[in-house]
Amino acid sequence: MKIAKTDQFVEEGIPALDNPPEGWESTTLKTIISLRKGKKPRKLEEIPWPGAVPYINIEAFETGNIRRYADPASSALVDAGHILVVWDGARCGHIGKAPTRGALGSTLAAIEPALIHPDFIFRFLQSCYGIINSNPRGIGIPHVEPELFWNLEVPLSPLAEQKRIVTKVEELLAQVNAVRERLTRVSSILKRFRQSVLAAACSGRLTLDWRKQNPAKETGQDLLNSILNESNRDSRKRNTRNHNSKFNENEVPDLPDSWGWATLGQITKNFDGQRVPIKADDRAKRIGQYPYYGASGVIDAIDDYLFDGEFLLIAEDGANLLSRSTPIAFRASGRFWVNNHAHIVQTYGGIPLQYVEGYLNGIDLQYYVTGSAQPKLTQEAMNLIPMPLPPLTEQHEIVRRVEALFKLADTIEKRVKAAMARAEKLTQAILAKAFRGELVPTEAELARREGREYEFASVLLARIKAELKRTETSKKRK
Repeated sequence: MKIAKTDQFVEEGIPALDNPPEGWESTTLKTIISLRKGKKPRKLEEIPWPGAVPYINIEAFETGNIRRYADPASSALVDAGHILVVWDGARCGHIGKAPTRGALGSTLAAIEPALIHPDFIFRFLQSCYGIINSNPRGIGIPHVEPELFWNLEVPLSPLAEQKRIVTKVEELLAQVNAVRERLTRVSSILKRFRQSVLAAACSGRLTLDWRKQNPAKETGQDLLNSILNESNRDSRKRNTRNHNSKFNENEVPDLPDSWGWATLGQITKNFDGQRVPIKADDRAKRIGQYPYYGASGVIDAIDDYLFDGEFLLIAEDGANLLSRSTPIAFRASGRFWVNNHAHIVQTYGGIPLQYVEGYLNGIDLQYYVTGSAQPKLTQEAMNLIPMPLPPLTEQHEIVRRVEALFKLADTIEKRVKAAMARAEKLTQAILAKAFRGELVPTEAELARREGREYEFASVLLARIKAELKRTETSKKRK
């Protein structure tokens, strides 16, 4: 079988070979490399012993993190820097290098080029990942389709040209990787920037200049007193308990004079009692137009709703309470359904939901979260979270400024993501040009310019085939 030369392959980095550069030769992968599969050693332990070697499984291959050690006598050994391919698993077709000398795991295979520059074939196979991984074989565990792999069409250049191609590719990819690292740092900086904005907003620093120009007509304590009167009336009407919980004022930081402290339970109305969880199987039978919310946002859409309006949802359980990979608090508006993994509240006194949302997403909640295997923020603990309470007009100014700064951060983040996508495409573009003979002058061109002879790739290919045949014969004799 010969792999078709389509535009899709060119986009993935595989060159069209209808007209190879002068002096090059088109061949298949099976004619220029041999492959050695890994295997599970007889002895495999987490603690090394004298003579043991690192066990290179998929995790060690991708991260360099060695967790287990193997008996070398019963292992397929490779040296550091050896070209490896993931033969089985979701990442089948992924190409990399052995992080250390060690025993090759059963899901990996070692690629051994014959008489060609190892990094030439390494970079070529990297450019083919999208093709190798696009049609994996196997129903349970995917693995590389052998026929597709061995019949990949390789553009083989003269050996001297291979060295120049590899040198140029490494130089250009080093620049691309440097840009990618800088872009990654920008993402980390933006995350810290957002946290700093929220910290400044809820400490009074963000609106320091605004307060000087807008003296407070009422204080945060005045607002709290008004809210408590409103919530007391509402509690009697709803026959629910009002949360007048106090906290130790010596344990909270100082605030501007016009601000005050309250608890989350004092300034919010809770609707947890109206939540109804629905199992995934039952939701599958009720697909509809209304969002179904969980601890971290929308997880489904169903045919009915429980709530209609604007509410603040706060994660009740899950690892995200401590890891903070997604926001803890988020707004939901319109008609929607909520399961029992997110608290649902509204505010009293006209307090903007955005203000409470920003504060909760900016503070450390570990003191209010219980459980380690399954972290949980109970309603009782949530109600005790201290809230800085500025005058209402200042809250609206805080929200306006935070949203403006976050919008700026979002704009930068979109540009960073777009730049990262361009960097990925640039990597494939570099590899594609390399294997079309467009990255460096060809050996034929240089030989004419310098008035000398050179070895055609067809001659190199004949030597490679002879070498592979000798190696195969030697293995059979052994």
